[in-house]
Amino acid sequence: MISHIVQRMMKLSPPPTRNVVVQRNIRVPMRDGVELLADRWMPRSGGDGLPTALIRSPYGRGMFGQMFARPLAERGYQVLIQSVRGGFGSGGTFDPMRQEREDGLATLDWLVAQPWSDAIVLYGLSYLGHVQWTVADQLPPQVKAMIPIVTESALTLEFLRPDGMSLETPFGWGVLVGTQERPLAMLRKPFQDKKTAQALQTLPLREADIAAFGERSAYIQDILDHDAGSARWEGFDHSHRVAEVSVPVSSIGGWYDIFLPGQLRDFQVLQRNGRPARLTVGPWTHTEFDSTPIDEAVTFGLAHAGGVQPPDRAPVRLYVMGEEAWRDFSSWPPAGYTPQRFHLGSGGLLGSAPGESSMDSYRYDPADPTPAEGGVRLSGTAGRVDNTALEARPDVLTYTTPVLDSDVEVIGEVSAEIWFSSSLAHADVFVRLCDVDAEGRSWNVCDGLVSLTGAEQPQCATVRLWPTAYRFRRGHRIRVQVSSGAFPRYARNPGTGESRATAVTMLAADQTVHFGPDRPSAIILPVR
Repeated sequence: MISHIVQRMMKLSPPPTRNVVVQRNIRVPMRDGVELLADRWMPRSGGDGLPTALIRSPYGRGMFGQMFARPLAERGYQVLIQSVRGGFGSGGTFDPMRQEREDGLATLDWLVAQPWSDAIVLYGLSYLGHVQWTVADQLPPQVKAMIPIVTESALTLEFLRPDGMSLETPFGWGVLVGTQERPLAMLRKPFQDKKTAQALQTLPLREADIAAFGERSAYIQDILDHDAGSARWEGFDHSHRVAEVSVPVSSIGGWYDIFLPGQLRDFQVLQRNGRPARLTVGPWTHTEFDSTPIDEAVTFGLAHAGGVQPPDRAPVRLYVMGEEAWRDFSSWPPAGYTPQRFHLGSGGLLGSAPGESSMDSYRYDPADPTPAEGGVRLSGTAGRVDNTALEARPDVLTYTTPVLDSDVEVIGEVSAEIWFSSSLAHADVFVRLCDVDAEGRSWNVCDGLVSLTGAEQPQCATVRLWPTAYRFRRGHRIRVQVSSGAFPRYARNPGTGESRATAVTMLAADQTVHFGPDRPSAIILPVR
């Protein structure tokens, strides 16, 4: 029954067998004597000698075993799913991401020595994909392929950029790993999620972990106190290992995934260094995708494990939203797309050239922050959503093209240059690209935020939006939103210049967007 449920949830084709067995609580020794627990899944008819999919997880082996190990064991693998240090029976103390290189290398050494294991494929999503990159430059010859899904080599550092601190995702993850082994954790999760959402409004933020689940979290305190450049995160960035990968890599990402920019950067490094790699990006969030990961494990992973080439396909396969179709390319970003500026103008116009010099203003109040609606989030409201209610708020400006008389195809990196000033020295600029359909509904495509200092004087805020592949259809319109936040995805800017971990005072600010020939505010889209 579980097999059928997983098949339906993940939109999989029927497997060759549903008859699998599990060898539980295998003890895998680490180099310091600590033992990590693992389960071995395999077809009942015999798994010895089948390629081994190695999955290393901080989330236990129960549900994750059913969701990820079972489908692979039903489709030609034996699977070793291991609980990382300090969780779900494994020895030691869980220190997120800090211990994964040494433990991953020790696990590979142990696995290579097992008489039942031969060819190995590294597989997993998010944290389970990041642990692949931690060992990627020192793989034994028995490892034949890597399949990292919705992940990247630097992981948590994407959230901690000093110019735009994410809040909801790293905080929520800290609560998740802090509560997941409590009794009835899965049944209590909806209640816990509500508490976590309420806790994000706590002032000062330093107390939010106590409000969320009654305990101090070292990880949460660290993300509040240290940005990506801090020595606290030394050893967390494994991007320097990407160029040294010796096995084929198939990366799978989503246009609304939290790790997409880093995943695309990793793929570019692989291509630039001549490594065998391919990339698939679908219209997915971090937690919602179709059968592609399992399909890729079968067609790509098993082929390389068997010493044969997988079915031929282009190096890059992208789902072009708006067109709602898959397209193949030779590289990322694809060739043939030229940066084109769409300028903000008077009367909410978005045009091909700067208009007369003018400005628009709005008031941003962090006590009533502009909310995050859809987009790049872990919550159930992630992805494409109708932005009509958001755009009706007085703290959101919109600039829109006339109705398009032909399709406009945008594929690649997206950025914006917004001339901006504030009544306060400290302010945020959030920019969102939207597709306005024939019925007037506005659907978010991609977005990004930058934090400014010295904002009392007009300055050009350069905002890096998420990359995308989108076709704006004839009869639709292209829209740009400008605001000063997307809470709780991003922490509120208190306007005082204080640390967001300790700030308790929230100041409202009058924000101004400038445009015209002398201050040419624009969004830059890669257009074919």
